[in-house]
Amino acid sequence: MGGRGAGLGAILKAMDEARKELPTKEQVLEALKVVYDPEIPADIYELGLIYAVDIDGERNVAITMTLTAPGCPVAGEMPKWVENAVN
Repeated sequence: MGGRGAGLGAILKAMDEARKELPTKEQVLEALKVVYDPEIPADIYELGLIYAVDIDGERNVAITMTLTAPGCPVAGEMPKWVENAVN
């Protein structure tokens, strides 16, 4: 049983180390490609709505984006969709 416990310990350590790694900009952009504008059959990255992605040393991701129109009907909802996709 000791060997199995050591294996589990190594797995948990590897998982903990993976959580410490900073996400890459490419990973964030891939995540954003699952967020679609409901009126246009394209993702928000393809539409050019993402201007910048910044990742700090604390794993915080800041996304600068716009909406498709000033009166966008999902203006209040889309930021949450983006947050959920990146998380």
